Amino acid sequence: MTDKAQFGVVGIGVMGANLAHNMQDKGFSVAANDLSREKVDAFLADAKDAVGAYTPEELAAKLERPRRILLMVPAGKPVDGAIASLLPHLEAGDVVIDGGNEFYTNTERRLEELTAKGIEFIGMGVSGGAEGARHGPSMMPGGKREAYDKIEPIVTKIAAQVEDGPCVTYIGPGGAGHYVKMVHNGIEYGDMQLIAETYDLLKHVGGLTNAELADVFAEWNSEELESFLIEITAEIFRQRDDKTDADLIDVILDTAKMKGTGSWTVKEGAELASPIPTIASSVDARLLSGMRPLRLIGDKTLKGPRPSPNGDKAELIADARAALYAAKTCSYAQGLGLLQTASSERSWDLQLGEIARIWKGGCIIRAAFLGRIQEAYGRDAGLKNLLFDPGFTEELATRQDGWRRTMKRAIDHGIAVPTLNASLAYYDSLRRARLPANLTQAQRDFFGAHTYQRLDREGAFHTEWGS
Repeated sequence: MTDKAQFGVVGIGVMGANLAHNMQDKGFSVAANDLSREKVDAFLADAKDAVGAYTPEELAAKLERPRRILLMVPAGKPVDGAIASLLPHLEAGDVVIDGGNEFYTNTERRLEELTAKGIEFIGMGVSGGAEGARHGPSMMPGGKREAYDKIEPIVTKIAAQVEDGPCVTYIGPGGAGHYVKMVHNGIEYGDMQLIAETYDLLKHVGGLTNAELADVFAEWNSEELESFLIEITAEIFRQRDDKTDADLIDVILDTAKMKGTGSWTVKEGAELASPIPTIASSVDARLLSGMRPLRLIGDKTLKGPRPSPNGDKAELIADARAALYAAKTCSYAQGLGLLQTASSERSWDLQLGEIARIWKGGCIIRAAFLGRIQEAYGRDAGLKNLLFDPGFTEELATRQDGWRRTMKRAIDHGIAVPTLNASLAYYDSLRRARLPANLTQAQRDFFGAHTYQRLDREGAFHTEWGS
């Protein structure tokens, strides 16, 4: 081990500690720092050859130059505080990396502030949870290319590895890295809610037991729906509760939390006029899940059909599989569409095929399906919408009947499937050359003189309605 460590990690919580262990496994020396002396001591007790740094000054003194320091602290003020404490001890050319989930405009502000002081700054999304951090995450770094070059030899080694390379790449300038991670998380929200709605249908209309659900999801995971989320879903249905000996899934409260990245994605979609209805409805679904006291009242007072198992179980399973795959495709098309719009608006030059590639391993949304997306953008880097790729166009066409039958079953049985339905509505809207927005715009002109355009001539028009 050299006198100076090659990488510093500030924030030795679960993610920070696991990333530091990962770096050591790959042969890099690490200096660990945290506000809690106890956390540093605990890490050192578990880490061979790591060094502890109990103050920012000590951390800076123990790092080789240019210093490379990864911040794994909560977003917002804690990041600003960590940077402020480090700055007096840094020198021109040193690199600070924010590896948390941060809103991209904060990243761009910090980049500007640190650049003025000669310090390099990278906003890097890290996906994969604690397990990914320990054994290989997917990482999305953004900022100046020359700053990325200084950390590339390390991050390419600690990233998850797939057949065509490490699951990390230079994303783009400014806040591009954190923006891509934000959209990744939005897609993750959509994926999870689509799976939950499919489970609801299979259980309450198909009548599947938890053991049968586990078998179905395990089978799906061996085919085109193969993914980390489908894999763990099968495992969840097999888990017994050690307190009651019931299936654990049946005793978990039906309230899902969220930290904010999904909401950020929805706001960005609205800001850039890029529709992401599947992701937006998945955020709404989590909000509705949190309204359990209201739902308990509604369960007793609101009228409507109640789900009950009936029909051909095998057909229902096949249809649900078709619906899940088709809806998932639409969700990814929306997320990638938002990235495409943001890239154009902000001159980021995002490479969607490469982004799909680094999501194939390490991250929460890793899936065999992403290889198909990578290939689609490899064939046509300027693809206007993922659904227009001939392969995906054909796949959704062949799943039409099962997709629509699944929606009808949900309606007939009073089961809410907001994300499955939002995906179908997105698909059907794209299939229509003419939508009823002509009436919406006429109404806007009627009550607010907002004008309208015409099909048969150029210009903006206003009518004195009713005159």
